[in-house]
Amino acid sequence: MENTNKLPAWYWVVSIVAFIWNIIGVLAYIAQAYMTEEALAAMPEGDQNFYNNMPAWVTGVFAIAVFGGTLACIGLILKKKWAYLLFLVSLIAVLAQAIYNFFLQDYVSLSGPRIMMPLLIIIVALFLVWFSKKAIAKDWIS
Repeated sequence: MENTNKLPAWYWVVSIVAFIWNIIGVLAYIAQAYMTEEALAAMPEGDQNFYNNMPAWVTGVFAIAVFGGTLACIGLILKKKWAYLLFLVSLIAVLAQAIYNFFLQDYVSLSGPRIMMPLLIIIVALFLVWFSKKAIAKDWIS
């Protein structure tokens, strides 16, 4: 069933900016997953230990977070309500990765400027879940 509610212009702005944000996340995942030995060796020792000792499940939830979020953004652009479910899955993956980064690993300290990006990622993931749920409630997506 085609929805008849006119979408506000900012819906498209949010959807496209979110898509770009998630594409940047995909690129970050690819850069991490295919990091060369030379790039790793150029990092401080703590960062080297962080990447060398990262459990497979953390890499897995990173992939789920960014690829799920990207697919969810495509859903928003296509005006599909399944975007909400994918944003929820992405959020759960973001939170699982954050739990590892903040509480389980002890190779690098997440404080000061280094904590800003993980917090921003959580905030954006929460916002996209809220935004997609609002889009369903407003009948902007179906």
